[in-house]
Amino acid sequence: GSGDASRAVADWRLAVWTLCSVLLPVLITAWCSFQRSRRQLLIRDIFRKSKHDWHYTDLFGQPSYCCVCAQHILRGAFCGCCGLRVSERCLKKADQRFLCKEIMMRGTAGAPSSMPHHWIRGNVPLCSCCMVCKQQCGTQPKLCDYRCVWCQYTVHDECMVDGLRTEDCTYGEFKDLIIPPYYLSTINQMRKEKRTSYEKVVPYCRKHWMPVIVLANTRSGNNMGETLLGEFKMLLNPVQVFDLSKIAPAKALQLCTLLPCNAVRVLVCGGDGTVGWVLDAIDEMKIKGQERYIPQVAILPLGTGNDLSNTLGWGAGYAGEVPVEQILRNVMEADGVRLDRWKVQVTNKGYYNLRKPKVFTMNNYFSIGPDALMALNFHAHREKTPSLFSSRIINKAVYFFYGTKDCLVQECKDLNKKVELELDGERIELPNLEGIIVLNIGYWGGGCRLWEGMGDEPYPLARHDDGLLEVVGVHGSFHCAQIQVKLANPVRLGQAHTVRLILKSSKMPMQVDGEPWAQGPCTVTITHKTHALMLYHSGEQTDDDDASSLSE
Repeated sequence: GSGDASRAVADWRLAVWTLCSVLLPVLITAWCSFQRSRRQLLIRDIFRKSKHDWHYTDLFGQPSYCCVCAQHILRGAFCGCCGLRVSERCLKKADQRFLCKEIMMRGTAGAPSSMPHHWIRGNVPLCSCCMVCKQQCGTQPKLCDYRCVWCQYTVHDECMVDGLRTEDCTYGEFKDLIIPPYYLSTINQMRKEKRTSYEKVVPYCRKHWMPVIVLANTRSGNNMGETLLGEFKMLLNPVQVFDLSKIAPAKALQLCTLLPCNAVRVLVCGGDGTVGWVLDAIDEMKIKGQERYIPQVAILPLGTGNDLSNTLGWGAGYAGEVPVEQILRNVMEADGVRLDRWKVQVTNKGYYNLRKPKVFTMNNYFSIGPDALMALNFHAHREKTPSLFSSRIINKAVYFFYGTKDCLVQECKDLNKKVELELDGERIELPNLEGIIVLNIGYWGGGCRLWEGMGDEPYPLARHDDGLLEVVGVHGSFHCAQIQVKLANPVRLGQAHTVRLILKSSKMPMQVDGEPWAQGPCTVTITHKTHALMLYHSGEQTDDDDASSLSE
């Protein structure tokens, strides 16, 4: 009997220990996750109420020290505007103790035309030099040395004197691009008083001032837009930097009306689609009677289709290989050029009175045939699984797949029997073709100069500012691929101020600037719409999608 009792006690103990060994890790995990979520809620609350542009990171990209406790930190929060870095536990203190970059000066009497440096201690950029002794800063493994958040000058702890703390900031290398906070506060005061003569306000009256507005599409490219937003906010006034996923270009461009006429430069970070969106917003400014405020547009190519940026010398795709400082220098040095913009009107056959014609604005090209079919297939699959299409290389592979698939299917056969083409009112006899492409710019299909082909035949040069369109024919997807690798010439059908294309029968794929659709019998008329003011960077253009011509 006693043996059975002791066995029962032993079994009971085993059960208790087993239960504890199972429950204890579960309880610890639950407690940790509760604490973590509570901590995250507190952090999110600080982020939301703060004037800093806080972001959380699990690992800093370089050795970092907390600006409050000076301890070495691997993870924590950083401000995307002023560059402060702080550990999680010191976040609240840092938020209360340190001011961020002010986009407007507060409570200043009169009209100031200068402001002192705004120094921040520690975590200075690598390879920066002291403005006093010209020796390298940030070399010691601790929180040391100062950086001004406006002019980006750095100073050693021992070189920092009281005079430097009160000295007026010069805004550094990019003073001609930055909108100073005192300028905005003065303009704001003048608007309240219903005064609009900004000419005497500094730096409005300065000859070389060309403020830049950065419009970044964070959905373009490999999330490169997010990183760029932060880097531009660090170098410029955060009020000059806009995220197009949160604010429409038309609204962002209203900042131009507070700045000197014909002086503003806009840097669009995104693909050709984003550039088209911004140019449409600039056209709206013309309609509103804001013609004199219209900016010149530079491009930082982030998307998959970057033929316009390549034509204007900004490269075929940016992957972070050029420092943001160099991009701003390129924008400062770029020359103004004009870009023709075209109206594409598609009128369906038999619906003249019932259905309004479709109207598009074209910057790059219009096409009917195999490349439009590839774009249509690509587009349909990207809509279904957008996460797959974040990489430029994957996008090219999918395009290649649809091109080779089309070689086998030949869905665009005998196009010449289905369409009529008129150039400036003159009917063109078409050879045996599968596609027709109408070009406004030099580059097509991700870095190929289509009109020139192999470059071995005499032909009138293609320009993007001459009011002329280049019209070419292709024999199919395989012919397109041959032209891209300079093994064949296109069928040059001519140049014209007005192009008319009549699709007599069947359904055909069409595209305008990479936006494809399937189209039944119709008449397509392409006429000149307006000019856009662009900036041309005189670096070399590139045929290679991975290379970029942004650096000097």
